[in-house]
Amino acid sequence: MVLEIASMPRLDKSGAPRVTMSDVANLAQCSQSTVSAVLNPDSTARISRDTRERILAAVKTLGYSIERSPQLPAPGLARRIAVVYDDVTIYPEAVVAIDGVRAFAWQAGDIVCTYDLHADSAMEERTFDAVLRSNPAAIIYVTVRTREVEVPRALYDADVPVVLVNCYASDRAFPSVIAGDVAAAHRATDLLIKAGHKRIAHVSGEAWQDVAIDRLQGYRQALATADIPFEPELVSEGNWQPSGGYHATRDLLKLKHPPTAIFCANDRMALGCYDALKEHGLRIPRDVSVVGFDDDDLASHMVPRLTTFLFPRRQMGAWAAERALSSRHRRLDAHRSVKIECELLVCDSIRPPPSAKSST
Repeated sequence: MVLEIASMPRLDKSGAPRVTMSDVANLAQCSQSTVSAVLNPDSTARISRDTRERILAAVKTLGYSIERSPQLPAPGLARRIAVVYDDVTIYPEAVVAIDGVRAFAWQAGDIVCTYDLHADSAMEERTFDAVLRSNPAAIIYVTVRTREVEVPRALYDADVPVVLVNCYASDRAFPSVIAGDVAAAHRATDLLIKAGHKRIAHVSGEAWQDVAIDRLQGYRQALATADIPFEPELVSEGNWQPSGGYHATRDLLKLKHPPTAIFCANDRMALGCYDALKEHGLRIPRDVSVVGFDDDDLASHMVPRLTTFLFPRRQMGAWAAERALSSRHRRLDAHRSVKIECELLVCDSIRPPPSAKSST
């Protein structure tokens, strides 16, 4: 697979980091739906004065700008963009990609329609047949897990642009976009190295998955760049869930020389890592530093707040929509997969190792 590294421009036209409704909700300590109700002038929801004031204060503090629809064409001229998921029930957070598609599509008044195959091969053919019969302007196929896919034959024969999100086809017949997992994992490990850590462990995902392979690769590359020998005993496989992070961390703590820092392949395993460390009487980050990945909603509620990387689902969706509707789309091209950078969110879970602090 040939890859092109791309830094996705932020959707904020000023070039500043884009503040989301989730950021407002976190600062105001309420749900996103409550924020939406307060900011929607047509909402009839009954929101307490205290909550309303907290939300408006958070909006002002963060500089959150409410998206307004531009002057739209007549409804009959709206194009239909079909977003098809392989099985969004596995990881509901994957629907964030739709918001990226919507943000781009709505600028021209286009309509976004979403379908979920639920990993049902029998329904796949029927679903794509229905999608094609609806005469879409573009089809965006999204997988929840980063992987190689076998694109349905009907999409090869269809006279409509098709873009792949979080997946790729071996024949490179379609444009595709995935996250820069290798580079982000390299940076995560390098953060710990620059903090003074040399004995850095990695709680990986399930070894058969592309994303786990890529994040392990980035971890190993960072060690090699810093001339730190790779030690297989410092890699413990998890299952992407808190239980996996918990048991993997317990195994790491049994080593004769336990790690002073742990890079977890996702935030859910980092949560389990936190539990295991605290169970052993270790303080984060004073005794052990921790870095996660994915910017799961739970990361902002972990104590101390977890340093993590944002998986760029929204940016990937926006890129796919722009690519699908551009005049540059040609089926006969051999398309290179584009990688979008993962944004680093530095919080409170990294410090120099105890030995480094005591020697200063």
